[in-house]
Amino acid sequence: MYPKINEYLYIQVASSDAAEAEVEYRSRIAEMEEEAFLIEIPMQEKNGKLKKLFIGDELSVYFLTEGGIKNYFNTHVIGFKEDVIRMVKIRKPAADSIFKIQRRSFFRVNAELELAVKDALGSRFLVRTEDIGGGGTSFLSDAKVQLEVGGKLFCWLMIPYRNGSTEHVNFEGEIVRIKTLETGRNLVMLKFASITDSERQKIIRYCFERQFDFRNR
Repeated sequence: MYPKINEYLYIQVASSDAAEAEVEYRSRIAEMEEEAFLIEIPMQEKNGKLKKLFIGDELSVYFLTEGGIKNYFNTHVIGFKEDVIRMVKIRKPAADSIFKIQRRSFFRVNAELELAVKDALGSRFLVRTEDIGGGGTSFLSDAKVQLEVGGKLFCWLMIPYRNGSTEHVNFEGEIVRIKTLETGRNLVMLKFASITDSERQKIIRYCFERQFDFRNR
């Protein structure tokens, strides 16, 4: 399902500047073509600042549908159109490249990310994740690391994005399962027990980018 004319798009612009890459803009779809959306100049809602875009700019976009479901897609600027207002022309995504994300049904992707962990007793160790999603993550640990189901871990996750920027995400995780592997190591599965919406959004953005990359291989 595509957004319709007059509906709003929420946009982040790929940038090597991590702070700029996090800024969210809002724009309205003014016209549609067979292979493009024509949108108004994106505006930063909190201060009304307009965002000047250039041909080739990569955009991470979502629009809302019934129930507050966010529908994500990646696109890029392909041109401009001068009318009563100046419009930006962005590539219309393939329908099957739009991902719906509901708060209670986050998808996960395989990902080896650096995760720094501190347990309730203050012990610290560094691991790499096996997968990650908006609801939790899993990682491999040595058998000598003493962990138990229900235990709380304080975590710092490093996330690299396609544009070269890096973010750090802080969260508190709860161990929901520990599986001993044939190698003798443990696969530890965490759910997010405490995480802010902005931190979760960084993870969802990473998952979306990974899913987009898998689709295009």
